[in-house]
Amino acid sequence: VQLQASGGGLAQAGGSLTLSCIVSGFTLDRYAIGWFRQAPGKERDVVSCITGSGASIYYVDSVKGRFTISREGAKNTVYLQMNSLKPEDTAVYYCYLNDGLRGYWGQGTLVTVSS
Repeated sequence: VQLQASGGGLAQAGGSLTLSCIVSGFTLDRYAIGWFRQAPGKERDVVSCITGSGASIYYVDSVKGRFTISREGAKNTVYLQMNSLKPEDTAVYYCYLNDGLRGYWGQGTLVTVSS
């Protein structure tokens, strides 16, 4: 099982970035998958997640209306579209998959938002 995250970088406040997480070893439509982030000096917290069926999606309050999680089954990839970025969105972003028995982490991708 491997989760390969990419798409991080430097953005100005108000800008946009799209993160991608390519999953190998699992079929996305069977498992919940999501994005977490860890800012410097802080704990890793959930940002957004989507169930295997896609019927349920969660966003932390601080990103509601700005971030959108989606999946592309043909590419076994989950995305996090991030709009209206704020300096407080600066963090390392990780994708995470749970197969019901254990969790799997991607390697993280750094997002830096300048004011």
